[in-house]
Amino acid sequence: MRRLILALRLILAAVFLYAAYTKLREPWLVFAMSIDAYQLLPQWAVLSLGRTIPWLELLLGVILAMGIALRYTAGAAALLLGVFFGIMVHAYAQGLKIDCGCFGLGEPISALTLARDGTLLAACVTLTFLAVRAANKKGRDQNKKGRTGSPAFHMEQGAALPGSK
Repeated sequence: MRRLILALRLILAAVFLYAAYTKLREPWLVFAMSIDAYQLLPQWAVLSLGRTIPWLELLLGVILAMGIALRYTAGAAALLLGVFFGIMVHAYAQGLKIDCGCFGLGEPISALTLARDGTLLAACVTLTFLAVRAANKKGRDQNKKGRTGSPAFHMEQGAALPGSK
C-alpha cells in the first residue's frame, strides 16, 4: 500500500506542477479568458481565479511531492479536481466548444479530456482514501503502544506494576 500511495502522490504532484507551469508561463489574463469561456462566474471572480488557481495548483503539487499532511492535501486536491471535472462535464453537456484550460490553451473539451480528468479525479480520491486509512491505522498503532506502557493499562489487566511485588 505504501508504494501505491507513493506512486499516486508523485503522479498527481507532477500533474499539478505541470498544470501550474503551463498557466504561470503565460500572462494570467490568458487563463482568466479560459475560465470566462465557461460562462459561469462574474467578472470579478474570473479575474480572481485566473490569478490564484495556478498558484494553488503549484502549492498542491509541491505539498503532494513532499507528502506533507497527505490526507488533507489529497482531499483538497480531490475537491479541486472534482469541481473542475463537474464544470467540464457541464460545459461538454451544453455543447460548448471551448478549451478546458487544464494545461493552458489549445485543448478543447472532449470525451478524451473528460476521461483523462475523470481518471485523475479517481486517482486523487483513491489517494485520499488510502492516506486517511494509513493515518487512522498509524493512530491506532500509536494508541496501542501508548496504552501498554501506562500504569493504568497494567491495572486494567490485573497485573502488578513493573517493579512492584
